[in-house]
Amino acid sequence: MHDKYIVYFISRTKQKMMRFIEKKLKDNDINDLIISHGNILTALYESDGQLTMSQIAKKIGKDKSTVTPLIDKLLKIGYIEKIKNEEDKRVTYIILTEKGKKLEPKFDSITEAVHETAYKNFTQEEKEIFLKLLKKLNTNFTQE
Repeated sequence: MHDKYIVYFISRTKQKMMRFIEKKLKDNDINDLIISHGNILTALYESDGQLTMSQIAKKIGKDKSTVTPLIDKLLKIGYIEKIKNEEDKRVTYIILTEKGKKLEPKFDSITEAVHETAYKNFTQEEKEIFLKLLKKLNTNFTQE
């Protein structure tokens, strides 16, 4: 295999994964969200349902300016709400609503399907090596 195809395969794989996740969202009757919304909700699920905007941005690897319209949409459709910190009114938390919490089992199912599909025919050792190499590749571009 030629090294020049690495960008092609990474790009094609990302496109296929995105389509896979979009289909799983539709299959689970989640029609009002896009994948980026799912990243925010997953960050909240992993953090007991409460984070600041900056924490969310850092956790999902996006700029705060990119996260703001996504948060606004999630607020509008009722999956999250904002609450002020009682001790420090400058701090606002993004928290899950009941509607947002009810999605967690569906998100867990989608995540499991993504992992099963991504790692089909991989040994445990191959998974570990692959993840190590992806992290290394990611770090290479982070330093540029």
